[in-house]
Amino acid sequence: MSTLVIVESPTKARTIRNYLPKDYRVEASMGHVRDLPQSASEIPAAVKAERWAQLGVNVDADFEPVYVVPKDKKKVVTQLKDALKGVDELILATDEDREGESISWHLYQLLKPKVPTKRMVFHEITQEAIKKALNNCRNIDEQLVRAQETRRILDRLVGYTLSPLLWKKIAWGLSAGRVQSVAVRLLVKKERQRRAFHEGTYWDLKASLVQENTAFASQLTTLGGTKVATGSDFDAATGQITAGRNVLLLNEEQALALQERLTGKTWNVNSIDERPVTRKPAPPFTTSTLQQESNRKLRLSARDTMRTAQNLYEQGYITYMRTDSVHLSDQALTAARSCVEQLYGKNYLSPQPRQYTTKSKGAQEAHEAIRPAGNTFRTPQETGLSGRELALYDLIWKRTVASQMADCRQTQITVQLQVEDAGFRSSGKRIDFPGFLRAYVEGSDDPDAALEDQEVILPSLKVGDHPDCTDLEAVGHETQPPARYTEATLVKTLESEGIGRPSTYASIIGTIIDKGYAQLVSNALIPTFTAFAVTNLLEKHFPDVVDPSFTSKMEQTLDDIATGEAKWLPYLREFYLGDKGLETLVKEQESQIDASQARTVLLENLDAKVRIGKYGPYIEVDNNGTVITASIPKDLTPSDLDPKQVEILLRQKTVGPDQVGRHPETGEPIYLKIGTYGPYVQLGDKTEENPKPKQTSLPKGVTPENVTLDMAVGLLALPRTLGVHPDTGKKIQASLGRFGPYVVHDQGKEGKDYRSLKAADNVLTVSLERALELLAEPKKGRGSSSSKSKAALRELGMHPDEGTPVNIYDGPYGPYIKHGKINVSIPEGQSVEDVTLSTALELLATKASTKKTTRKSSKSTTSRTKSSAKSSKTSAKKNDPEG
Repeated sequence: MSTLVIVESPTKARTIRNYLPKDYRVEASMGHVRDLPQSASEIPAAVKAERWAQLGVNVDADFEPVYVVPKDKKKVVTQLKDALKGVDELILATDEDREGESISWHLYQLLKPKVPTKRMVFHEITQEAIKKALNNCRNIDEQLVRAQETRRILDRLVGYTLSPLLWKKIAWGLSAGRVQSVAVRLLVKKERQRRAFHEGTYWDLKASLVQENTAFASQLTTLGGTKVATGSDFDAATGQITAGRNVLLLNEEQALALQERLTGKTWNVNSIDERPVTRKPAPPFTTSTLQQESNRKLRLSARDTMRTAQNLYEQGYITYMRTDSVHLSDQALTAARSCVEQLYGKNYLSPQPRQYTTKSKGAQEAHEAIRPAGNTFRTPQETGLSGRELALYDLIWKRTVASQMADCRQTQITVQLQVEDAGFRSSGKRIDFPGFLRAYVEGSDDPDAALEDQEVILPSLKVGDHPDCTDLEAVGHETQPPARYTEATLVKTLESEGIGRPSTYASIIGTIIDKGYAQLVSNALIPTFTAFAVTNLLEKHFPDVVDPSFTSKMEQTLDDIATGEAKWLPYLREFYLGDKGLETLVKEQESQIDASQARTVLLENLDAKVRIGKYGPYIEVDNNGTVITASIPKDLTPSDLDPKQVEILLRQKTVGPDQVGRHPETGEPIYLKIGTYGPYVQLGDKTEENPKPKQTSLPKGVTPENVTLDMAVGLLALPRTLGVHPDTGKKIQASLGRFGPYVVHDQGKEGKDYRSLKAADNVLTVSLERALELLAEPKKGRGSSSSKSKAALRELGMHPDEGTPVNIYDGPYGPYIKHGKINVSIPEGQSVEDVTLSTALELLATKASTKKTTRKSSKSTTSRTKSSAKSSKTSAKKNDPEG
């Protein structure tokens, strides 16, 4: 008997094939094979005239979805239908969560099999798991499918109803989403708090003490019996001590006077308190906690974390990566405890197997936490993995093993000291038994080093001792504004508020950044002025859409639909068509929304208006009846835009740009200007004869106040020719680029070899010798090594026309095919091993022709886009909030 098994990806197909009987054929659906229409061109002709056509959901007929097979999936569907011919049985083995259940259902509906069909589920790809799954096949869970379909329809209704409104009122291409808009509002609220923040200043004393040749530090805590103010005593809104706090606020003068008064006085140990503390290991990873810890430890985005985890799962290294559960199976407990005993010894094993309880209300995605796959856990070194895959597997392995280790036992030590009327405190921490910290310390790559960092050693002290003071320093402090969200803290907040599902967070955060609602700077998510405008509009006219509690209740209802506790159709009717439904609200509110006001962002303590324009945000001020505008630089954040910044931006328009001086050779004026991309210097005036005067951006870290004439002349002279390379005789230059200062070796036909300058290097003074040193170093790209200086993941062969190599490399956004100067990503669902030379040549040819077409028709495309927008109203990437 022959059997066809369908999974989502070629990688998963290849792995599972190893554990199935020989007469089983495994094919990949390449993800979803059917979905709601993503653009006007995909809407079936039969329904194009309907008022609901752009939604892809017939809201007049019980919210019946219109499903279509996308163009890029028609070939896949044909291949699957051909594969189904002649088999005796069909097994749908897509992922075990709601989305996987939905894919199986769609496959069944499309293929219409006439042979017995089963649904096989498993949460890891191992021989035992696949064998067990084969013996326990079931039918498709219609209730789970309906829950996923309701979620999909709901997301479509929100995104495709609100997004067109944002295009009309604020700017083309914006999007709203059921979870996305709430997440954006969280970012905006944090930025508003930073704007409202007022800095407070306080002073205290820090002492360096010695007892029996052991140094330790001590901090001033009280003076004359009154607590000395610290940062936590300040009101962030006023910059003053919070009302009702009985504390003493020291200024600089008072702190210096106290320092002088206490110098040379006798110190006395008043009390010593030792308190035992027990720390328990964290539970094994869920989707959410894996994203958080990967972002903190590995600096991976949620999107990259999930992409890498998917690869590990499909290759059989870890269990299913979309899960809200912290449960471990009996075999996992045994495997983890075996690792502990072998690597760390019996005394590091927890007395009893630890089983954790899932706290998430909607935990449904899978039955187990994310852990290494199998009955025994391969150590990271045994996997043969490398790069991100190794780093993430290492993280998962350590967290899982640590969960079965003994508690960490510590002693917290607090020493109170007195010198005259001043009270000081020294705090220490002693690790009596490291327990699980031997394997895993949250936020640290090296557990052993982290253990040392966690200990704060104090000398052996007793009450009545008189340690010597070797230094007494007055220290000033400023209170800090609330920290912006990182991907890790945003994911944590969304989950704790019950907003959305962790499996969607990666795509949501990616959409927020891609749509221009936030910039990712030094791991912080900084909302843009566009995010402020969109959030203001939604808060005022559609408050429920951005209300976390409303969205959380919606999520709970969707979970209730999955369990059969709620009915999907009455809920959709009420949400969309009810008296207070979304469609009703949009019709009521659209005429009340003034587009000019919607594009205006009013900020506290700022007279200037911020407007969202076609080319980005700008400030607008009425100057004696004349309206003056100026673009806001991309690196100027909403919380940092103050009257002083506005004055600097506008002065350029009213008075003209600041003149640094005149060029010593040409006599032309050199101006210091501020544009959309930040400050820059310009040589000469813009005239008909000189429409594009030379301009150069200021290097990172250089402020306009620090620009001198010599520096400006040097910047405008870039690129600097440093000399020639001794081996090639080709020139070497230094210059500034998009990613900062660099040196480049022009190798002619061989291409250009670039190296970024180090922090200590100066692009205006770097020498040929230094450039040669940098060029001799292995080349490092942003996030990964360059394809020129690292080995290819696979060498596919020579290009038949040009005789040059076609290779696959690992890049910061995943593997890609490279030939000459053309790079193209490997299609979603395909692995490195699946790509053949012929496939690569086809992808490269498509990319090359696309680039040529884009160059030729860029101008006409712009005009066409505007006109077609009115008819199509929608496109997948512009509107679909969830992905």
